[in-house]
Amino acid sequence: LEILVTILDVNDNTPVFQQTNLTKVVPEDTKVNSTIIASEGLRASDADLDTIYYELTTIVPGTDGYFAIKGMNNPEIYLQKALDYEKFKLTTLLLYARDRPMGSNETTNTGTATINIFIEQADTKPPWFLPCTFINADNSVCISSPYTGRVNISEMSTEPLILEPGPIYAVDPDYTINEKIVYSIVGGDADKVFSVDADTGNLTMNKVATSPDSYLLQVMATQVNNIQKYSVATVEIKVINKSYHPPSFESRVYNGTVFVGLAPKSFVFQADDPSSPLMITATDDDFPDV
Repeated sequence: LEILVTILDVNDNTPVFQQTNLTKVVPEDTKVNSTIIASEGLRASDADLDTIYYELTTIVPGTDGYFAIKGMNNPEIYLQKALDYEKFKLTTLLLYARDRPMGSNETTNTGTATINIFIEQADTKPPWFLPCTFINADNSVCISSPYTGRVNISEMSTEPLILEPGPIYAVDPDYTINEKIVYSIVGGDADKVFSVDADTGNLTMNKVATSPDSYLLQVMATQVNNIQKYSVATVEIKVINKSYHPPSFESRVYNGTVFVGLAPKSFVFQADDPSSPLMITATDDDFPDV
């Protein structure tokens, strides 16, 4: 008697990934829709020979929507949204492999792979002149104030000029790259009165200023590795007459009177003459007409 026995396959195996823990470094300037990890390195196998369904999620807050898979049966991971190193520097993705579609009432076995994505900062920003003020929440744009200084007319300064709010200084905001910055004057100095040190940014004089007119210099900071990455700052140099005397107050002590209940911005009156507003004045022998 021959007995034919047919073995019916039961769904008793879990999909298995070749690697359950992967690490990938992704440059910040990777183009949208680029493949991050090819499907060959992500596909799972199932001893039951079932069709495998994939799902990708992230467990790091604020990193949703950047990475996705090509389809429910294609685990290839691609970049779905442009990266920004200032927003996040790493994320962890979970790739699920199931032997039944999501929502199925049948018994489902699930395999999981963990994918750690590290964002590598790219050279995307031009130099920033310091000090500067951030104008957005993610600190990706920093606006600097103009530099100001002064020189005496017909007088040659041999030292670097003192500027406000500080010396000319720029940095590469892509700080993990920190590319070298060089400086140059690109406008506002037709007579070549001033020069800037290419390496330090120190502003010095080549010759005396003979006109009382102010100079409005345009100083450019350029990255050595890429001349397309540059910023320009304004430096106003006022030309003044040399001062030999300090200002002096006309009185060492001023006494004033105010009244209870006065509105803001009301006058303070002279203590010895309550009908006259208190005035504090100073003079300077170098500027008798001021």
